[in-house]
Amino acid sequence: MELKDKLSALQQEALAKVNDASDAAALQQVKVEYLGKKGIITGLMKEMKSLPNEEKPMFGQLVNEARQAVEAAMTEKDTELKDKAINDKLQNETIDISLPGRNFNVGSAHPLTKIVEELEDLFIGLGYEVVEGYEVETDYYNFEALNLPKSHPARDMQDSFYITEELLMRTHTSPVQARTLESRKGQGPVKIICPGKVYRRDSDDATHSHQFTQIEGLVVDENIKMSDLKGTLELFAKKMFGAEREIRLRPSFFPFTEPSVEVDISCFKCGGAGCNVCKGTGWIEILGAGMVHPNVLEMAGFDSEKYSGFAFGMGPDRIAMLKYGIEDIRHFYTDDLRFLEQFKAVEDGGSEHVSQ
Repeated sequence: MELKDKLSALQQEALAKVNDASDAAALQQVKVEYLGKKGIITGLMKEMKSLPNEEKPMFGQLVNEARQAVEAAMTEKDTELKDKAINDKLQNETIDISLPGRNFNVGSAHPLTKIVEELEDLFIGLGYEVVEGYEVETDYYNFEALNLPKSHPARDMQDSFYITEELLMRTHTSPVQARTLESRKGQGPVKIICPGKVYRRDSDDATHSHQFTQIEGLVVDENIKMSDLKGTLELFAKKMFGAEREIRLRPSFFPFTEPSVEVDISCFKCGGAGCNVCKGTGWIEILGAGMVHPNVLEMAGFDSEKYSGFAFGMGPDRIAMLKYGIEDIRHFYTDDLRFLEQFKAVEDGGSEHVSQ
């Protein structure tokens, strides 16, 4: 029959082109030419209408068999071409194992991140909760809830960047303490540390920056005493600067604590004999602290007759400068890789002193 002969010839022609295909593109072209929607073999189905009805089923079966034969050949050829491509690649791409290996630069944690994480680990081990807050704060939580009304002269010491009259970049992380106390609705205990960046309008130099990091701690419960604060700070000093360290408390003033103290640690470089680090005094000022002012407790809804507490605030920037021998705070924020790469050695167990 003419159509059957035509189908047989087309099948053999398609199989020959499949066999001759040299790459995937040529193989795809054969598929489109013979088996596509407008392909030659596919088009024979339309010519069945010229056959007697009794021959149509048989011819339809022959067309499907032809399609299947061509598709099977194409699958086999595709596998053959892929295997050949892999073998050619293996032959052409060789690895010279005598060549030296490539060095990959691996970074390390920023020195301030290292100090913050070290402090967090210390206080989490003491049962503290890490709480973070907003860097853009309201005047109320940044000042007023901390016993600093709008007319208080101590605000001049924390001049900040104002967005509006009531919104500013926070000058300390103390607003986190105020918000946390308020959220507890007068019920203790509260035991938190608050790490984060703070901002003050300042002239940048070797020891001052308009932005810096701070970690504050707060404990509020029944029967909290100054001795609890002293014991906590002694443990902090020994863990961060060595077991031989001692602390000294000097009277000071902060609006949100009463009594308030400045805390010094014995110099870890000279052991108290006097050197350039401690400026010949044998002591290094490290942080401020005190007992939470009753007004702060009352504004947050706590009964100051029942509850008492202590608070402290320290700067990881200053701690890192002392611990690593860094002389300029601006190194932390200028992203100089020559400076930052030195801390890879510290992370790997090298000396803690960083050259300048």
